[in-house]
Amino acid sequence: MYSWEMLSFNIHDGFLEAIVRGNRSGLLTQADYNNLCQCETLDDIKMHLSATEYGPYLQNEPSPLHTTTIVEKCTLKLVDEYKHMLCQANEPLSTFLQYITYGHMIDNVVLIVTGTLHERDVNELLEKCHPLGMFDSIASLAVAQNMRELYRLVLVDTPLAPYFSECITSEDLDDMNIEIMRNTLYKAYLQDFYKFCAKLGGATADIMCNLLSFEADRRAVNITINSIGTELTRDDRRKLYSNFGLLFPYGHEELAVCEDVDQVRGVMEKYPPYQSIFAKISYGESQMLDKAFYEEEVKRLRLSFEQQFHYAVFFAYMRLREQEIRNLMWISECVAQNQKNRVHDSVVTIF
Repeated sequence: MYSWEMLSFNIHDGFLEAIVRGNRSGLLTQADYNNLCQCETLDDIKMHLSATEYGPYLQNEPSPLHTTTIVEKCTLKLVDEYKHMLCQANEPLSTFLQYITYGHMIDNVVLIVTGTLHERDVNELLEKCHPLGMFDSIASLAVAQNMRELYRLVLVDTPLAPYFSECITSEDLDDMNIEIMRNTLYKAYLQDFYKFCAKLGGATADIMCNLLSFEADRRAVNITINSIGTELTRDDRRKLYSNFGLLFPYGHEELAVCEDVDQVRGVMEKYPPYQSIFAKISYGESQMLDKAFYEEEVKRLRLSFEQQFHYAVFFAYMRLREQEIRNLMWISECVAQNQKNRVHDSVVTIF
């Protein structure tokens, strides 16, 4: 399959692959992050970003700036690039690009439903939704009282509809049920995306299945840690794990019975690719785990650009841009709150 990709890939997808590889060169470098971390005010950050690809998006913003404005404008650049790629894409690349947004759709659904449960204003919640995860009937989510209504009134006409088959119950929506719904939806989404990539074959299947397996394993670890000390049973926990990945199935069986973070660490250290992640973290420092996983993810995403004639570069570029926006948000928050000593704590450099 790999040899044949060379002959036909560029006919339909070569232009967009060239575009995304060109866009990659616009990602912030280590030197950029060093300069941003020295900034004293948000206007200093804006001034530095004016020399990058974010410049046109921030140039008309008046002072005083807010962190939300910086994040919003940087996200707008990502959305514009995504829409441009989607408009130019043929099948099956267009379907692949749409799959990338389904995770944001799930997050938006959970955000609206949780906010409504706590009596937040719907318009305020809509402003906080990720623009890549918007769909026509999203505002109607506020009227649903349980998961069955959520599906019947709103989600039946969205791409998330097939993922709701395991979620539909008549139980009222509360914080625990909403979190279970989020993880069940993500499990179904990741499994569907994994099957789609495997069906594409070639380098796309090879690289994407590796990246999605890592995502499934990371979610399994996070589910385990977040459910310690809650009323979630071992069987409930096991049902939320994806049916693929390096940890499937034996690692899942061990994670399901873990009762503290050190036991989770003991399970993960049996798997060589994850030993390096947990080696960076001292015992009792579980809050640094997210950064360690992000660093490993960035390393894997960068490697996907080393091969040609595959779709994983589109996934990798979108994820790297999202990580860059998280970095900018953290730096901006530290500067705005005068916490410069913590500015390096959560920054994950990309190149």
